[in-house]
Amino acid sequence: MEELHSETQKAEPDPLSAPKIIGLTGGIGSGKTTVAKFIEEFGFPVYYSDDRAKDIVNDNEDLKVKIKELLGDEAYDKNGLYNRKFVAEKVFNDKDLLHQLNEIIHPAVRIDFENWVKKQTKYLVFKETALLFELKLNKECYKSVLVTAEDNIRTKRVMDRDNKTYREVEAVMEKQMPEKDKIKLADCIIYNNTILEDLKEQTEKVIFDIE
Repeated sequence: MEELHSETQKAEPDPLSAPKIIGLTGGIGSGKTTVAKFIEEFGFPVYYSDDRAKDIVNDNEDLKVKIKELLGDEAYDKNGLYNRKFVAEKVFNDKDLLHQLNEIIHPAVRIDFENWVKKQTKYLVFKETALLFELKLNKECYKSVLVTAEDNIRTKRVMDRDNKTYREVEAVMEKQMPEKDKIKLADCIIYNNTILEDLKEQTEKVIFDIE
């Protein structure tokens, strides 16, 4: 594909000024990660909160202690690694427990993100996180970008990708904030209902239209 941003890219502001933080989110099967990769192709850094959280819970000894106190020693396996399956099953139907877990992990991710931002030189930086609106992290961002798609399309994508049944995917989606509520909160919306070329074009327009 021809370089899409050749006509729309704006001159970058003073690199010494603090970058604007753009929140990037989307529900399961929305294509959020694909959009994040496009953003990187266009030359902007992306902080993958969910991936960093996975590293932090393994590397931060203080977090390990707190998580074990909350969920039990089984939260980590015999090799000392975070037991995602156990934790996911433990908090899946317990909102209070999930909230307590987020209260442990999120501050550590916040500090990690702030340190990451200090190293960036672009005028926009993107914070990718599945829980942007749920944790009200959008209030800490200059703008929020939501990647969304029709529910049936999202469901099929996850079924094909993760080899899950319709009911399994539906159960996960029911736990997430409804798309209509996210749309009301988002500053910018990217609809991922068709082909990758369209998704890339929408991504380009959204990010280069941010003032």
